[in-house]
Order: sequence, then structure tokens, then C-alpha cells
Amino acid sequence: MSAGATMTATAGLSGSASAPYLSVRDVGKQFGTFVALQRVNLDVALGEFVTFLGPSGCGKTTLLRAIAGLDPANRGRILQGGRDITNLPPSERDFGIVFQSYALFPNLSVGANVAYGLRGPAWPKQRVKDRVAELLFIVGLADQATKFPAQLSGGQQQRVALARALANEPGLLLLDEPLSALDAIVRTHLRQEIRSLQQRLGVTTIMVTHDQEEAMSVSDRVVVMNRGRIEQVGSPAEVYDQPATQFVASFIGHSCHFEATVGTPPGTLSAHGVTLAADAARSLVYGTKVMAFIRPEHVALTPLSLSAATGLHARVTGLEYLGPVCRVALEAGPLKLLAAVAPAEMAGLGLVMGAEVAARLPADRLMVFPDDV
Repeated sequence: MSAGATMTATAGLSGSASAPYLSVRDVGKQFGTFVALQRVNLDVALGEFVTFLGPSGCGKTTLLRAIAGLDPANRGRILQGGRDITNLPPSERDFGIVFQSYALFPNLSVGANVAYGLRGPAWPKQRVKDRVAELLFIVGLADQATKFPAQLSGGQQQRVALARALANEPGLLLLDEPLSALDAIVRTHLRQEIRSLQQRLGVTTIMVTHDQEEAMSVSDRVVVMNRGRIEQVGSPAEVYDQPATQFVASFIGHSCHFEATVGTPPGTLSAHGVTLAADAARSLVYGTKVMAFIRPEHVALTPLSLSAATGLHARVTGLEYLGPVCRVALEAGPLKLLAAVAPAEMAGLGLVMGAEVAARLPADRLMVFPDDV
């Protein structure tokens, strides 16, 4: 990653030669004196699955609701399929929406809930019946049509809500924290079902979540938001491996970070008296104050007993067993580090509390950001 990446006003366009299906242009939203969205720009391609990810209060739900017309933007334009929908009421926009709370009608059967919006001359009775049966089959609830929401589990209720959102064959599917009310096992299973369904139907989808794993596992692109702004737009791999800002580097995944100064020769950092090679610092001016980040899986450990051991002399200060990996807390002089180690490798490295090891920080894995970014 090149240091000091500059964010442009238009974040992460799809790269497709064709016109985007959804365009958000200079959208801003205020609630009184509070600025919830600050000149947001985004393009979403037809059939794409995009997730808005960020901490509470970052503006992700506000942006989703602006697209839906539920909380219209104070400024800017929103276009869907080439049509300006900025000032249209929700009823005249082409979307289906699923909320965290399911929002099912408790007095209506599952089938009636799915059919609720299928009215008017375009939906004669037989077509409605066929559409409901088709959707309930797709979401795996073909045998539940006559039951009521209270008779279903949380995961089943959310499947009904998803079927209802898709009933009108919308061009855009909006998912507002759709899985956060479910337990972990159901959430993991249902998110993959949603992704599979989205790919099968080809419907353009935008999801809001604060769950990083959820966003990274299902999205074509992730929109990382903070304080009403878009910090970065990219594939899950891009936002994880090539974060554009300090915020993205610290928010996405686990990392350890420390203050440093660009040293000499080019491509070196000085961190509390420790000199480190860092490829990302090569383009920075000597003396520039930076924040350096490194992922735990990129911290390489070797026993100090090996004659060829190189790196920082580090002491184990904490061990956290996480199943597939153990997270090891280390102190290397003034630097506090984290390393991810497979459980099978723990004994060979002698990783117990207080043990000493050599920790190497690969030059091509250190992420470096000038402190003023």
C-alpha cells in the first residue's frame, strides 16, 4: 500500500464501462445542527451486493434511509436506473426493504404477509398466489404459508420479511441490519442464504451492518463509513489488505499500531528507538510523523534459541485461544504487538506467559499513514 493515500470526493466507483444502476451524488443530511452525512458520493453497479459498514453513528443507516426516501437528503441527488428519485416519496421508488425487527404483521399468515404489497391490476389473484408460493419456496418456507409469525423462529421470520421485500420484483433490495437480532449460528447461516439468493435473482442489494465478518463474507464491495463520510470503498480484500486511511486500518480486522518517524535510509521507520524497514515509507519525507499498523497474522515469530533468529526481542504478555488461532500479546521493548499463531505451533515456539521469542515485522506488511491523514 502506498503511504498517504488520498481520498477523492467520489468514492469507489464500480469500474464498469456501463452507467451505474444507483448513483449518489453529493448527498448531505442534517438533523438540526448535527451533520449525519457530508457530501457522500457513491456508484453501485447493476446486480452488485454492497455493504455499508461502520461504527454506530457513522451515517450508514442514514444513507440507506436517504436512498429509500424514508429520511430524504437535505442536499445532493440520487439516481436509480437513470431516473432521478431524489424528491420522490418512498412509495414511488423501486425498492424492497428488510428491517432488523422483521416488521411482520402478527395478525396475518406468512402467505398474507408476503402478499401484502401485491395489489392492483398488475397482480390478479392467481399471479399473487403463484408469486407467494414461488418466494416461500425460494426462502425455504413452502410448508409454512398458513402459519402466523409468532409460530416461527427468528430466522424464519426474517426469511418471511425477505420474501415480502422481494415480492414486487424490486430493482433494489435494502437490508437494514437484517441479522443483528438473531443468534450467532442462525446469523451465519442466514447471511449465506441471503447472498446465495441475491446472486440467484441478480437483484442489486445494499446492506447496512456493524458486523465486519458479515460485511466481508457476503459483499462484492464494502463501503467503510466514519463520521458521515465514506473512508474507503473496495472489495473485502482491498479494504483489509490495502486500507486507505488510519481509520480503516484500525477498524477493519485486528491490528496493532504504534507511532513512528520516517528515518534514513528511505524505507525505514524509527519507533521509540527501534528501527524497522517499511516499504510503504519509501515515498515519505525524512522526519514525517506516522502511524504504523500491522496485522497479527503478519507478525512472524521464531524461537530465540535458533542461531538464525532475527527480529525484535519480544516477551509474551498474553495468550488468547480463539479456536483456529491463538492471539499472542507481545512486548518488544516499547512496542506492543499481537501475533496470530496456529495452536499446533504454540509448543514448538515455546509460547507460554513470560516466554521470549524473536518477532519479525515484514517490511512489505507494515501499513504506514502520515499522522495528518
